[in-house]
Order: sequence, then structure tokens, then C-alpha cells
Amino acid sequence: MPLYGWVAVGSAIGGVLRLAVGAVIQQRTGSTFPLGTLAINLSGSFLLGFLLRYSLGTPAVSPEIRAFLTTGICGGYTTFSTFSYETVALVEDGDYHRAAWYIGLSVVLSLAAVFLGIGLAREILDYRRRL
Repeated sequence: MPLYGWVAVGSAIGGVLRLAVGAVIQQRTGSTFPLGTLAINLSGSFLLGFLLRYSLGTPAVSPEIRAFLTTGICGGYTTFSTFSYETVALVEDGDYHRAAWYIGLSVVLSLAAVFLGIGLAREILDYRRRL
């Protein structure tokens, strides 16, 4: 399958996962705060950090599979455009305090999640090299 095909399939999977995960989290928490989107952005950031570091650190992952997992699944799964819209909606509703918290949590925790994903991938790669 060509690279674009791999990305298209991964994007479809990521989009379905985004819908399912976001809906489950919002329904279970019943919150008006966009916890589903926040959780998706955090887990997607962690996953992207892990997948890129791991796949670039080993020849076991082909460029096609790397694109499928990162650009495809992670790209379809993460929701930065939704985050942006929800932030604007909070601001338009005059809920500046919650908008500021949402921005701060999303940015800081997503960056932390990428660092954690990279760190986990490094540990696994180091472990595999020691075997």
C-alpha cells in the first residue's frame, strides 16, 4: 500500500478512537469542562512522543508503519482544532478563568506527556539494546 494509503487508514482509526474516547469521558464525568478533549490531547501527545522516539530509534519500524501510527492514527486522534474551538467558546461565553485553565493545562500537560512518551521509548530501546 502506498504511504498515503497507510496515513488514510490510520487517520480513520484515529478519528473513530477520538470520537469514542471523548464521548466516554464526557459522559462519565458529566462535566461541562472539555475533559474528553483534554484527555485525548494528553494521551495523543504521549503516544506521539513515544511512537516517534521508538520508531526512529529502531529499524524494526518501517517508514510506512511510522506514518500510519504517527501522521495517521495520532493525527486523526488528537484534537487541537477542537481544543481551539472549545477555548474560543469558553472565551465567548465570558468564562475567561476556565479558558485560561484549559489553555494552561492543555499546553503544559501535553508537552509533559510528549516528554514522558519519549522517556518511555528511550527506556525500552535501552532495555532492548542490553538484551
